[in-house]
Amino acid sequence: MNQPLSHRMTLVVLAFSALLLSAGRTHAQISGTISSTMTIMDDSELVGEVTCTVVGAPCIAFGTSNITLRLNGFTMTGRASPPNNCTSFPTPFVPEDGITTAGQSNVAILGPGLVRNFARMGIFLPKSSQVRVERVTAADNCFSGILVSGTTDSDIARNVSVRNFAFDGTACGGT
Repeated sequence: MNQPLSHRMTLVVLAFSALLLSAGRTHAQISGTISSTMTIMDDSELVGEVTCTVVGAPCIAFGTSNITLRLNGFTMTGRASPPNNCTSFPTPFVPEDGITTAGQSNVAILGPGLVRNFARMGIFLPKSSQVRVERVTAADNCFSGILVSGTTDSDIARNVSVRNFAFDGTACGGT
């Protein structure tokens, strides 16, 4: 039986729509060396170890709301090695953080994973809302492992923060 053209077109449109819906969102895959701030605009995941050589800026920044960064058991390592080479004041004002949510909402940073050796914060959550940080270890950062500032309605749970140092070399978080 021959079907009318409009019926065949409807079937083609429905099939194409189903294909798009089943594909879902793509995941950016991150590994290797990051030398300038990587702004993520979609769900992303570490697929290998990350070495961050960014100077004076965050390594990974959330560029939009409603996305997730999965660490998948990998380590993000910055340029610092506290407490010996942490600069004194005003280092806390140089935004050399491992990860920042950059004021976004409904975002997540999910472990397991390790964020270490950053010149300021391992993870910085400034002026964000509905942030979820779970099962992340933040260690050996020059200022704080995980810093929440002006962030509301969030779930920061089951994390470990150890051997982080305040700008004057004193322990800050878990030591």
